[in-house]
Amino acid sequence: MKVLVIGPGGREHAIVRSLQADPYVTELHCAPGNAGIAQDVPVHAVDAQDPAAVVALARELGSDLVVIGPEAPLAAGVSDALREAGFPVFGPSRAAAQLEASKAFAKDVMAEAGVPTAMARVAVNEAEAADALDAFGAPYVVKDDGLAAGKGVVVTEDRAEALAHANACFAAGGSVVIEEFLDGPEVSLFVISDGRHAVPLAPAQDFKRIFDGDLGPNTGGMGAYTPLPWLPAGFVDEVMERVAYPTIREMAARGTPFVGVLYCGLAVTRRGIRVIEFNARFGDPETQPVLARLKTPLGGLLMAAATGKLDDAEQLHWRPETAVGVVMAAANYPDSPVKGDPISGLEAAAAIEGVSVLHAGTATNDDGETVTAGGRVLAVVGLGADLHSARAKAYAGVAEIGWKGAQHRTDIALKAANGEITVSGGAA
Repeated sequence: MKVLVIGPGGREHAIVRSLQADPYVTELHCAPGNAGIAQDVPVHAVDAQDPAAVVALARELGSDLVVIGPEAPLAAGVSDALREAGFPVFGPSRAAAQLEASKAFAKDVMAEAGVPTAMARVAVNEAEAADALDAFGAPYVVKDDGLAAGKGVVVTEDRAEALAHANACFAAGGSVVIEEFLDGPEVSLFVISDGRHAVPLAPAQDFKRIFDGDLGPNTGGMGAYTPLPWLPAGFVDEVMERVAYPTIREMAARGTPFVGVLYCGLAVTRRGIRVIEFNARFGDPETQPVLARLKTPLGGLLMAAATGKLDDAEQLHWRPETAVGVVMAAANYPDSPVKGDPISGLEAAAAIEGVSVLHAGTATNDDGETVTAGGRVLAVVGLGADLHSARAKAYAGVAEIGWKGAQHRTDIALKAANGEITVSGGAA
């Protein structure tokens, strides 16, 4: 089958690599892609958020399946336009993607479906925000209601900082969701859905803060690992029963069936599982290590979801290894990342056994050099027998790569490797 992947980032590079390994995928294209994706498959300079342009490209290529990676094209209605044109699409409609595009909408869906989540209030002005902050107390959690590429959330002990973030959202014409703080480690679970049936992938954990020790501002994610040896038995089954299926049923009941990836961002608290947020697509950087372990052909799985036949899909099979992904970011990320710096060592890193280098914010300059072109530039994924081994592989790859001002965290998966993550009051 011929597959077209929409998106420019590391998540899309991971999807492309997995689809390349699928014997049923005979032709593979990406739009707009990046410098790394362009080395693997043909790329097309199409605006991913322009529904008409994406439909025209899919027609030109004769695509059998279109896979939409990022949230912005979903919110722009690209999947709707493709479906109207008769293409099988992996990615929810604009209406269903509201689960990510509006945190207030997601809270309403969870309330109707009985899904466990943090108590929350929606605020549209400073007075409402101040009341909500005082009601929940510190640590304060303030979320921009709309899409913010993973950087619209502030968690702080400083009430003034929390209120300032709310006011910045109001000034931009938005609203905020203020909620109770959830204790406990966070888990990402991707659930593939065809609108009625669902299949979970392997849980992962990502690292959102820019600096070691979970310090500094939030980012889109600085690394991730999978599987999670410290999770309690039956965790995935419980999430499917209490979170994924109730949400999928509620979306179907509303006339907006969810077809694509329901990304469940979860906290494992003393009171049990709580949903932090939903996303409507594969998460970045978790996709990179998760798909590195998936043995089941990805194309068939995504096509089954796109065509409502997920109940007929084969059971998923996973590599026994552990995967750790480390993000390398540009200088001055997450504020105003520096672009255009030549990157060295890419081939040397990729030549290490068990290491793969996935491009996110990269481009090719006039001299043919691969250069930085975004905040998060690369994800280096290591596969190993356990977390210590996988970490060693990933960081060996990182050590080969460089550019002016490159930055990365040195502690991705370190606590888990050392057995230091606590759940439900007990040490894993």
